Amino acid sequence: MAGGPGRLLALALGCLAAVAALAEQQQQQLRFKPAPARPPVRLFTESELARYSGQEEGQPIYMAVKGVVFDVTSGKEFYGKGAPYNALVGKDSTRGVAKMSLDPKDLTHDTRGLTEEELKSLDDVFNDVYKAKYPIVGYTSQRILNEDGSPNQNFKPEDQPHFSIRDEF
Repeated sequence: MAGGPGRLLALALGCLAAVAALAEQQQQQLRFKPAPARPPVRLFTESELARYSGQEEGQPIYMAVKGVVFDVTSGKEFYGKGAPYNALVGKDSTRGVAKMSLDPKDLTHDTRGLTEEELKSLDDVFNDVYKAKYPIVGYTSQRILNEDGSPNQNFKPEDQPHFSIRDEF
């Protein structure tokens, strides 16, 4: 054998080094990669939410249902300026969604006086349309704060749709 056991050992060590280098390179590629940054979930006052009414080109379009603010920009043909459901955006339109109404008096967060059928319809549309189709960008201040600005003791972040404490920090 030319070179004998020394050459064979050198060849084996060379192959082992090449395999180790390849494994290290693959491990570097498999290391933790942070998820793409998403905008943080935020709290919207009525006047802040009104800025996202679809009236300005290039501005996101937001609407709230049940105090959850959704980015409905991808549905611009439905919610954009001059579109059929534009009346719903830039505000919490919970009552209007529940009643399937675009009447200005129904475009409010107030659910008092809704029938059981309207409340069921609200839950169905909230879960099957808005939560399923549009990203959540925040919550209305009415959902988290009382009218006097004090914290709403009944608000529980863990009960909120798509809530993750990681999204807040």
